[in-house]
Amino acid sequence: MHDDGPAATVSAPGTGGAARPGAPAEDNAPHTPPPGAAGRRALYLGAGVILLALNLRPALVAVSPLAGTIRDESGMSAAATSLLTALPLLCFGLLAPVAPRLGRRFGMERSLLGTMVLICAGTALRLLDPVAALFAGTIVIGAGIAVANVLLPGLIKRDFPARAGLMTGLYSMSLFGGAALAAGVTVPVQRAAGLSWQATLACWGSLAVVALVVWLPQTRARTRTTAAAAQQAAHPVRGLWRSPLAWQVTGYMGLQSLSYYAAAAWLPTMLTDAGLSAGDAGWMLSFSSLLGIAGSFLAPVIVGRRLPAGALATLGAVLCAAGFAGMLAAPAGGAYVWMTLLGLGQGAAISLALLFIVQRAPDIRHTAQLSSMAQCFGYVLAATGPAVLGAVHDVSGGWAAPVAVLLVLLVPQVVMGLGAARPLHVAGR
Repeated sequence: MHDDGPAATVSAPGTGGAARPGAPAEDNAPHTPPPGAAGRRALYLGAGVILLALNLRPALVAVSPLAGTIRDESGMSAAATSLLTALPLLCFGLLAPVAPRLGRRFGMERSLLGTMVLICAGTALRLLDPVAALFAGTIVIGAGIAVANVLLPGLIKRDFPARAGLMTGLYSMSLFGGAALAAGVTVPVQRAAGLSWQATLACWGSLAVVALVVWLPQTRARTRTTAAAAQQAAHPVRGLWRSPLAWQVTGYMGLQSLSYYAAAAWLPTMLTDAGLSAGDAGWMLSFSSLLGIAGSFLAPVIVGRRLPAGALATLGAVLCAAGFAGMLAAPAGGAYVWMTLLGLGQGAAISLALLFIVQRAPDIRHTAQLSSMAQCFGYVLAATGPAVLGAVHDVSGGWAAPVAVLLVLLVPQVVMGLGAARPLHVAGR
């Protein structure tokens, strides 16, 4: 992802060059039907995408409910345990630029199959006793997820061009669903089966095995593309880093990710400090993730039908602001209300961030490169969130200042969202 080409421009689809400033992308769309999957293949491919997405959070989220047990039995420090949460985000960001190259070299289908292989290998590696194996397995899992994070929006762009909103909603809904599932059932499964924490973490590899088996036929059944499209897809996009629109998409992805991961890391602690039990505080985080499923599915489906994308990006930030403000005013008393607002707002935000990647790119090649850019910078920024909030808490001695930081960051998030919502396309050489 090197910026060694000419400046990227904002263009409308089908023009092959710069568009009229501010011209709606839809007005210049090609009149020929876009290629894509259809019929039974589309249903099977859609099911595969959902299964792949379901695997992009559980193996990592499952660490949080077991963090106390892991720390007690392994002798790890609190700092080392928190590194287990930050490592995957760093993998998401630092390895994102590799994904488009893998997609071009091996094809999206085979590369996505490889991501499930990595997740399976990483969960198996964490069965080993040394603590080093836990970190190594987490890095392997993070690498697999990083590649899938980047390639799946491109696959949706290619195979579901007429249903991008619906498929993005299902994709992001599966992300939240997988996270909620891991947060809610990891400890009950461990207790019911009497498993060690290593075996409990490894159980999530079975979900990746299912996805791998279902996805395997896709490596032999590729969507038909024209020779020109195949030749074009073989070359990376140059100059995307100079596109203001690309940076707005990237900024929105990064800021909403920072808000989500920082809140997820510290909300249970805020609630326990406010008087809730640890179990109730953990349930509140799961409850918020469940509401996030609804928000993440509905947002891309209603964009352009009932609300413009910019208005929805603003509404998502307003919901989050109301939730954070409630946490300042009455964290324990109104916890269900605040978690509902945060879940809906954060779910809508992540779904819009993914949809912007698909909609602002004119073709598969640009989608993969824009996805790489947005997730590279976005997740590296998100990885700083929990540490920054923790430092602000340590300095201030309370949670008012950290929550105020999250509230302030919603302002640039809205600004970036309004910019990314413009119906234009990024373009490069």
